[in-house]
Amino acid sequence: MKNKIFVIIGFTLFIFCFIIFYKGLQKPNIYEPLLEGEINLPNFTSYDFFSNEKIFSDELIKEGSYYIINVWASWCAPCRSEHNFLMSLKSKNFQLIGVNYKDNKNNAQVFLQELGNPYSKILSDKNGTLSIELGAYGVPETLIINKNKKIIKKIIGPINDQNFSELLKIIK
Repeated sequence: MKNKIFVIIGFTLFIFCFIIFYKGLQKPNIYEPLLEGEINLPNFTSYDFFSNEKIFSDELIKEGSYYIINVWASWCAPCRSEHNFLMSLKSKNFQLIGVNYKDNKNNAQVFLQELGNPYSKILSDKNGTLSIELGAYGVPETLIINKNKKIIKKIIGPINDQNFSELLKIIK
């Protein structure tokens, strides 16, 4: 009699655990960052890459100008391939803001010395939270912010010939 009760309780617990795990596996566990369009740029706080001073988004990004935010890292091979495009954007009439993602500061400085610094300002994102707030999947990613502080275009992956020409059309 006791054996039957233990078997029934054990079987019931097994079925219960199986149902819970099965239901949990059916739910998608995918991070969905912000999409482009009429989405406001979130307010954020970060630190300057060089001086380590605290920077607020309202001080950094003002209405009335276009901005490009580029999430990058020295360890990122595609970031190297897009760097020439970023250097050619440096001479245009908008702010190019870099977000250094989970990077060693010395390695990032060597990267910038070697390839050049296209950014008007670089923010430090040591733990990745700023990139998540901005809606980034990873590196490299580029956000185009319009004059009303809305994200109007998002480039996931490195900038290439095609999306570079699209980017130039947007900011003219």
